[in-house]
Amino acid sequence: TTMAADNALAKLDALLSEVSSGVGGVAAQLAPAPVAISVANAGVRPASGTAKPVPSGKAKGAPPPPPEPAAPEDPVAAVEFARKLELALSVGEECQTVDDLRNLLAKKPNFTCYDGFEPSGRMHIAQGLFKAINVNKLTSVGGTFVFWVADWFALMNDKMGGDLFKIQTVGKYLIEVWKAAGMDMSRVKFLWCADEITFKAATYWPKMLDIARCFDLDRIKKCCMIMARAEGKLTGAQILYPLMQCTDIFFLRADVCQLGVDQRKVNMLARDYCGKVGIKLKPVILSHHMLYGLKAGQQKMSKSDADSAIFMEDSAADVERKLMQAHCPREPPVMTAEEAAAAAIAAAAAEADPMHLVKDALQNPCLDYVKHIIMSRPGATFSAGGRTFTDAADVRSAFVAGDLSEQQLKRALVEAVNEVLQPVRDHFEHDPAARELLAQVREFSKEPAPPSLRRLELLGAADKACIVCAPVITGHVTLSAVFSTARRLQAAPAGCLPVLWVRDWSAIALGCYDGQPKPISASIGVLLGALEALFPQLMARTRVLWQSEAILRDPSNYWISVIDVGRRFSLKELVALEPPPANDQAGYVVKVLMHVADMLALSPTHVVCDPAERALFEFADAYRAQHAAALPATRVETIAACTLQLREPSLSVAEAECEYSVLDSAANDAGAKMKKAFCALGDAERNGPLRVAQELIRLGGKLALKRKLEDGGDVEYTDPALLEVDFRASKVHPGDLKPPVVALVSAALNAIQAKLKETPEAKKAEGDLRTALKALAKVKK
Repeated sequence: TTMAADNALAKLDALLSEVSSGVGGVAAQLAPAPVAISVANAGVRPASGTAKPVPSGKAKGAPPPPPEPAAPEDPVAAVEFARKLELALSVGEECQTVDDLRNLLAKKPNFTCYDGFEPSGRMHIAQGLFKAINVNKLTSVGGTFVFWVADWFALMNDKMGGDLFKIQTVGKYLIEVWKAAGMDMSRVKFLWCADEITFKAATYWPKMLDIARCFDLDRIKKCCMIMARAEGKLTGAQILYPLMQCTDIFFLRADVCQLGVDQRKVNMLARDYCGKVGIKLKPVILSHHMLYGLKAGQQKMSKSDADSAIFMEDSAADVERKLMQAHCPREPPVMTAEEAAAAAIAAAAAEADPMHLVKDALQNPCLDYVKHIIMSRPGATFSAGGRTFTDAADVRSAFVAGDLSEQQLKRALVEAVNEVLQPVRDHFEHDPAARELLAQVREFSKEPAPPSLRRLELLGAADKACIVCAPVITGHVTLSAVFSTARRLQAAPAGCLPVLWVRDWSAIALGCYDGQPKPISASIGVLLGALEALFPQLMARTRVLWQSEAILRDPSNYWISVIDVGRRFSLKELVALEPPPANDQAGYVVKVLMHVADMLALSPTHVVCDPAERALFEFADAYRAQHAAALPATRVETIAACTLQLREPSLSVAEAECEYSVLDSAANDAGAKMKKAFCALGDAERNGPLRVAQELIRLGGKLALKRKLEDGGDVEYTDPALLEVDFRASKVHPGDLKPPVVALVSAALNAIQAKLKETPEAKKAEGDLRTALKALAKVKK
């Protein structure tokens, strides 16, 4: 028993050593030591609560010591554990990270693997057989494999002409292929993106918005197609794509992301997000090899080139024709100086977006098929040239050495590929439902589908809505925000319904309160309480609509409309709507796309907005005019924000000290802030106290100045314009103005805070906002 235990542990140590050093066995097939991906952080506010104290005795920024390898102590179990680890690692060219995978297998015997696929046409052999082999390997070591049928992603990428019915039909066809290809379905689930997200929209979309707020556009663009990046052809939808794909990982609670090397950067985005928001258990990334195309120079197969790959329903004759004419070099090509220079440029581009992490000078697709299609199953063999091979490396060596001719290799490969494809052909020939699916897929055209508009429908032309957007609040709810919002609602034309549109989900994408929904909702709840306290008649005729609640009425149509907007506009067009630095975050792009979808849902006849947002509203109306002309045109009017700042903020003076907040204490803050307010004699331009007084007079207040007779005597102002005239003429001294303004402010604050105590919801909003403000204050310190 002791000898058996020693042997088992020695085998485990050898395997772990191989994996760590990258020498021998499966590890020899892995890439060199993975290079950490850095995340562009310019302009990104770090998520709260992610900073960790540095233990004493350790240098700040030093990496933590590597965790001890988790492995069973029982010798028999140790051997089995080593087998499982080796089999799981054989799936990928790279594993991020081996330690994480080892610990996952040790601590979570039943784990969840994930792969997302776009239903975008016929299935080639890599997506069919190679995927089935990898799935079976992972399910055999304890994984449950979740296939995310990414019909919405295909829609974003204009697959099948953007026709969702065609996309979903292709998805059903692909599932039939896997069933016939020998995939063990006992531990496999197929979940449809559109359905799952619609049913759990309240979970999925806030997570996507939070991921968007955490990254700048440069980081997200790295996840997009290199050609589109290089030529500046990225669309808004192509920014949504990696954000949603990253969201999928968390939505599905995936422990292992098992996709191709071409999806590595998006999967690494999920690990980076974990670091930003303090998630300790990061998903393991197992990136499988990308099979070469059958023609010279093709780094991967192409569905647009039928001769670049074997497809799962190809006839035996198709397979023979394609493989017999396939590129099959025995040695690396000899290049001229010009060809070498061009190859160097191509290699540099490949380094930026690698399709392969293991360098292969031959890039022989026939040998690639032998290794990854024919011989990647445990125990598989390959017979060619009168020999039976048990290792793909031996096939390669025999071919390179000339012991195996090109004809012998190809003839044997044709026979082997046809053998593994025959069950699939039989299934689609003899199963009526499968045969009908294949016929439909073959007939589908890639021409764009007839244009159709899908949108959330909230209001119609009969409502004659005048939309005012509630301010996007990032800290204190100020009196300025209250009065600015009221001014715009008051400007609604006669006969129009004033609608206050609360963009609470957009606020997540913009990083308000570090993207936390609770304080975002609380800030709006407090704003509404203040408006109801000071402007009761106005609010009685105003309809308040929350973006989140509205979207959840019909999330599918809403987000399809967002995606559709993204498909029609380039990233350049979207970014140009606001100047930097506001437009360099991924969350900004999401906010713009959502804004257009919002306006389609609301279909207003009028909008009253801040001048800074005019371009955004006109952009939305231009989209409506082109793609939804049946909806009413929108007349856009701007009203500048009400500025009630009492003094300029500085390094020593926080913004909260420079303006009245609706949660300020009437007894303490009203007088203390006014005492420090800038108020120069005769200066009406930069005069916060004067502006506050004018707004409160318009509200119905009376400004009663108490003065000695020789100073002009007592006077009462009910006209804000007259007060300004007298102040400019130096008839009102700053020392006489401030005390009665404090009285008016105190009355307003008392009214607001009394209103906030009337209902449990308002009380909770006030409490949640105070808690959030305390947390923000700690972070700033």
